[in-house]
Amino acid sequence: MANIPTPHINAQLGEIAETVIMAGDPLRAKFMAETFLTDAVQFNSVRGMLGFTGYYKGKRVSVMGHGMGIPSIGIYTYELYNFYDVKTIIRVGSAGAYSKDLKIGDLILAQGACTDSNYGHQYRLDGYYAPIADFDLLRGAADECERLGYRYKVGNVLSSDVFYADVSGLDGWLKMGVLGVEMEAVALYMNAARCGKRALVICTVSDHVITGEVTTSEERRTTFTHMMEVALSLV
Repeated sequence: MANIPTPHINAQLGEIAETVIMAGDPLRAKFMAETFLTDAVQFNSVRGMLGFTGYYKGKRVSVMGHGMGIPSIGIYTYELYNFYDVKTIIRVGSAGAYSKDLKIGDLILAQGACTDSNYGHQYRLDGYYAPIADFDLLRGAADECERLGYRYKVGNVLSSDVFYADVSGLDGWLKMGVLGVEMEAVALYMNAARCGKRALVICTVSDHVITGEVTTSEERRTTFTHMMEVALSLV
């Protein structure tokens, strides 16, 4: 067991809320704190992975970066679940759309996460584990999207280890109805399951693999606010 602070989070026990909303980009976490939270206090700066705790409509919540890729989010969420008494983690990220029904700016609520990663090998399971979201969080997010009139789809995402793929496996995932690709959901869902905690991934479509549409890094950091509002409604 690691001591508090952990190797990657320099917060003291009690400085992090029971619900943490996480983004790959720590500057997106900073943007959320400055835009949505009151009385926000920074609790982490290790490796530039900024974290803040404040209040949203009177409810205490933390926001934090988790970096890029399955190993990175795996480390941060493990420490939050196991050492900081965090009960719920909601990732708000970007995804590349596979489905022709999705457009730039649409939301994907990740009901499940497929992967090309070997992250689950550590559990020594006699088969393949299918990681899924917490249903109450998923249902709440869908209800909030309906209430606000936000375009969204619920289904599987692919959590890939590879951003620049030498050979594309797109056709296979398309045949299986996977909505889009990101790089973290599977580790979050597996960590949540192992720890008996709750998790949800909400992604905004930042680019489209089929049509070639893209957004800028600045747009991804500061204009994808719909998913942040939906996540914060679940606190």
